[in-house]
Amino acid sequence: MDQQLLQLLINGIFVGSIIALAAVGLTLTYGILRLANFAHGDLMTLGAYFALVANLQGLNIWLAIGIGAVGTIAVALLTEKLIWKPMRDRRAAATTLIIISIGLALFLRNGIILIWGAANQRYNLPVVPALNLLGLRIPQNRIMVFVLAVVVIVALHGLLQHTKIGKAMRAVADNVDLARVSGINVEQVVVWTWVLAAGLTAVGGGMYGLITAVRPNMGWLQILPMFAAVILGGIGNPYGAIVGAFAIGIAQEVSTYWISPEYKLGVALLLMVVVLLFRPQGIFRGTF
Repeated sequence: MDQQLLQLLINGIFVGSIIALAAVGLTLTYGILRLANFAHGDLMTLGAYFALVANLQGLNIWLAIGIGAVGTIAVALLTEKLIWKPMRDRRAAATTLIIISIGLALFLRNGIILIWGAANQRYNLPVVPALNLLGLRIPQNRIMVFVLAVVVIVALHGLLQHTKIGKAMRAVADNVDLARVSGINVEQVVVWTWVLAAGLTAVGGGMYGLITAVRPNMGWLQILPMFAAVILGGIGNPYGAIVGAFAIGIAQEVSTYWISPEYKLGVALLLMVVVLLFRPQGIFRGTF
């Protein structure tokens, strides 16, 4: 394989690992809450900025990303209390929820610009030389990003498959009314859904800031790849979202071998359209 193409493939794996974390959060909110949350990308941005603040105070970057996740979870739970729960109680239509989520995305993004400014910012990190492996240059931070993403995904699998709250989440995703009649505390499941979705997305945002720069529109620019990954894998299926995210990340990066990098987001859109045309249910079953 061409050396440049192999380098792009590896870059795509790193990018896909970040998209995977955010896409899992997005598919959880849709599968359990029936909410296509267009503010999800801006929660990703918020996590990166919270991590930036913690890092600039002298904290280790990985601890800072954890603190960023906690701050983002708090914001997500606040929006649940002030916006999403009242909307569910009123049985708001899906279109109404989408419009509200777009408004919330604009509010969060402009709030970030108001507080931190519109300029690109970077974490305070020591300069570490990239590893040279068989002629491929691999930044050490990207290796850590991939490893952390795998650890988080494995932990998520354990939670969903082997804990009481994970089984309750799967029951609510299948049939919320039947789950409620069965004695499952649906409101507790909702809270856990936001904790997982916001936490995973914030971690993804913090790690994305490591390989690019922290900027106000970073999450918004990733919302299309996130939705593409969710649709490709099967809406509502977190495992499908992970597979879809790696497919999207690799396809985007490898496409720059033939086309200008400015157009690589179009690759995510193209894959999403193709899947919708030929397999609307996605690669996997749409629930978990």
